[in-house]
Amino acid sequence: MSEYRSIREFDPSGSRVLVRVDFNVPLDENGQVADDRRIRGALPTIHAILEGGGCVILMSHLGRPKGEGHEPDLSMGPVANRLSELLGRPVVIPGPLPTSAEAVAAAKEMKAGDVLLLENLRFQNGEKKGDPEFARILAEMADAYCTDAFGTAHRADASMVAVPEAMGSRPKLLGCLMAKEVEYLGLRLADARETGGFVAILGGAKVSDKIPAIRNLAGKVDTMLVGGAMAYTLLAARGGKIGASRCEEDILEACRDMLAEAESAGTNVLLPTDHVVAAEFRKDAEASIVAGDIPDGLMGLDIGPETCEAFAEVLASAKTIVWNGPMGVFEWEAFRTGTAAVGEAVARASEGAAVGIVGGGDTAAAAELLGVAERVSHVSTGGGASLAMLEGSPMPGLAAVAEK
Repeated sequence: MSEYRSIREFDPSGSRVLVRVDFNVPLDENGQVADDRRIRGALPTIHAILEGGGCVILMSHLGRPKGEGHEPDLSMGPVANRLSELLGRPVVIPGPLPTSAEAVAAAKEMKAGDVLLLENLRFQNGEKKGDPEFARILAEMADAYCTDAFGTAHRADASMVAVPEAMGSRPKLLGCLMAKEVEYLGLRLADARETGGFVAILGGAKVSDKIPAIRNLAGKVDTMLVGGAMAYTLLAARGGKIGASRCEEDILEACRDMLAEAESAGTNVLLPTDHVVAAEFRKDAEASIVAGDIPDGLMGLDIGPETCEAFAEVLASAKTIVWNGPMGVFEWEAFRTGTAAVGEAVARASEGAAVGIVGGGDTAAAAELLGVAERVSHVSTGGGASLAMLEGSPMPGLAAVAEK
């Protein structure tokens, strides 16, 4: 990872380290943190700075404020309270806005072991606009910058790009979480092209969202396993009958071309051969299994048992697996079996000799729900960001801290 410098390679003693984290966590009906996984994910970086004799200034967004000032319902207060409990020390929010006079003054007065959490970055429109003046004020608070927010690394927000630029020659570092994402979604996947046995599992609702990833992975992965609603557009492109299943008819020709490109590049694309179907898109809809073509009036909502078995057989001999997207409507128990079967197969392969990587977003949520998250090699913290890396798209938040 010579392109980047890790927080573990930096001596934070006596330094104020400005850390961009992803604390965009769900809040419950009482305004308290409902899921603290993202907060826990930042702890190794925070501990590394504090244990090294430094102090920490954390910054994040939460929700979607209007960018017109402080909004009490989207304050970082609940996050500060939960982080304080986890760290066993005070976490102070120094002012109503991230670049307020109170925040600037508090940063200047910090001592070793202090932890500040700036207010919601998106309370000020400079964050989304990438405003240089907004970035300059933030940068002047610190002696070093550290990015640990993989979930926003594909965006060019001020805190991800303009702030590290404004740091000038001061250190720009990868946090522990970001370093792990780069290792697995960057280096491990790059190595997989050379070692062979590289399998990609793609699912989700819309194939249009995955076309760039499919095109980028073609010729790099040996086998591509496709499920979810997106599979029905691809089946239709191959001439299959998909009944009332979801289909993006306006991109059928593009899908035919894309499938042909993948096959000619040496990637075997496997689509479902049987399906769990229903007449209505409802949680309690009566489910049945259909092999081959889907009759009119029925829609595919999960992959069938034959497909589960075929996918599991491929995964059992894989050396590297990347999984992005569920195989069906996993939120509903009747249509969860395919996602569960694939998750179990990825977990078993990971417990053997394979490297199993789970994309963020819905895939990570499915892995958690099914109890396989702890059994795979890596669960990404960024849905859109992990997909962007699979697409080979630019990652502004990483480029901004790369050593020139």
